[in-house]
Amino acid sequence: MTTTYAALLRGINVGGNRKVPMADLRALLTGLGHTDVRTHLQSGQAVFAAARGDEESLAAELARAVGERFGFPVDVIVRDHAYLRSVIDDCPFPAATLEARQLHVTYYSGPVGAERFAGIDRTAHLPEEFRLGDRALYLYAPDGLGRSRLADVLARPRLTKGLIATSRNWNTVVKLAELTAP
Repeated sequence: MTTTYAALLRGINVGGNRKVPMADLRALLTGLGHTDVRTHLQSGQAVFAAARGDEESLAAELARAVGERFGFPVDVIVRDHAYLRSVIDDCPFPAATLEARQLHVTYYSGPVGAERFAGIDRTAHLPEEFRLGDRALYLYAPDGLGRSRLADVLARPRLTKGLIATSRNWNTVVKLAELTAP
């Protein structure tokens, strides 16, 4: 039996740096023995079916293979359809009424607790807001991520220490759940 997963590669193909062509990523995943390999956009999303492994071992395997193939380290998070669907279902913001550029999800490699973010003055960043979920952080940024002061604060290394963190806009969040659906 196979399970379909999404792989989220952090920090590739941004600003012309750390280039990973999607055709090469698909070939790499196929070479690792995965099937039904597809990519979404150029910013580091791949979908694949695997008959073995779990999210953590598949992420480690892909990170190692990408590093060997392209010559630079890449952090990878792998999640299955049930998790991706739950991120959508558990969204604390009215996603259906927002523009995709206003709502983002940061996926984490492990659990994140409120204590990590206790030092952030939430009122200083209004109307921007964030809420925590299962290994995820939801960010509402009405003017978009590029103009978000709160996004900069949330990305500080002391807040993400010990974790891999990678963000996606709401359109990509929804698309990855669709692409991994049985």
